[in-house]
Amino acid sequence: MSTKTSHLNQAVTARVVREVTSDQGVLVPIGAEVTGKIEKLIPTSDPTDHARLLIQFTQLAIPRHPALDLTARLTEVENARETVLQDGTIQGVLAKDVPVGRMDGLLDKLGSPGSEMEKMSGKTLGKVDTSIDFPAGTDLILTLDQPLTLDFISPPAAATEISPALAQAVQNLLADAPNRAESKTKKPGDPLNLVVVGNADQILNAFKQAGWSEAKKLGTRSAVGTVRAIASDEGYGQAPVSQLYLFDRPEDLAFEKMLNTFMKRHHLRLWQTTVTTTDGREIWLGASTHDIGLDVHIGVVSHQINPDLDAERGKVGADLMAGGLVAAEQLVTRPNPLSEGKTATGGTWKTDGQLLVIELKISGAM
Repeated sequence: MSTKTSHLNQAVTARVVREVTSDQGVLVPIGAEVTGKIEKLIPTSDPTDHARLLIQFTQLAIPRHPALDLTARLTEVENARETVLQDGTIQGVLAKDVPVGRMDGLLDKLGSPGSEMEKMSGKTLGKVDTSIDFPAGTDLILTLDQPLTLDFISPPAAATEISPALAQAVQNLLADAPNRAESKTKKPGDPLNLVVVGNADQILNAFKQAGWSEAKKLGTRSAVGTVRAIASDEGYGQAPVSQLYLFDRPEDLAFEKMLNTFMKRHHLRLWQTTVTTTDGREIWLGASTHDIGLDVHIGVVSHQINPDLDAERGKVGADLMAGGLVAAEQLVTRPNPLSEGKTATGGTWKTDGQLLVIELKISGAM
């Protein structure tokens, strides 16, 4: 969807990627389709005005059942630089609100447009594109305005309980595992909230299918890409993450999911443990958080995280399940669970203290 290439009344189809459940079971399964059309499309032509896009979803199609009428509105585009207004309209950013745009404004004052300084800025950082442009796979949050009545339930995408043998192996691991990762200088880092069962190749494939990217190692090229993403307020899906340590070593794998701004991203780190299942499968511990902006105060400039760690834990599990390579998922409680705390930079977080066990399929078949 784009205010540059889409058109008014264009049909839009979205795929449900998170199960809607009740005590009775799965009401809306992964793979159900929501359809609608573009009802408002205002491209950006004036740098002082916002691009706007309104999608009205009107039907829900659940496999093997008749389509259902839907009264709903968009309430969020995950990790987007754009905002969503009360009526569901997506509102674009203004050039002046993007760091590069503010830099260009300063250069206009220092020299005429086309000056050598302005050319250098454009070449190094890129020009600002304020159009609304969402690729396939963009995560949308849809909220019902009227109740939806269903008289059936659907099967879950994966088993909701792990085997007793795996549960025991996980408890043996958690009995001695730290509650949190830490920085190189031993400052407390992100709380552990994930357990992943599978080998490295299975994990890499599962996250790829789920639309996540493996984070690049920090180097000159990735650092330049990060600076460009920050300055242009655009996404950099393989941006490096800062190292955190567990078992006296940095993470073995790191993944992230970003859209069109560096300020917001889902990301996690994984450490392989020495514990395996009874049939020899590897068990990994992980820590996931959701960056939602910048945390700027004296001596510190870092990402601000969503304090609700359980929401991010659920996001990881839902995305992997939607990718089709999960065999089972189950929440487990560890000894002496955490409930709240502060990040290394002073931000607060809260959790119910549980970890989500994600058992990947052995064959990799979807």
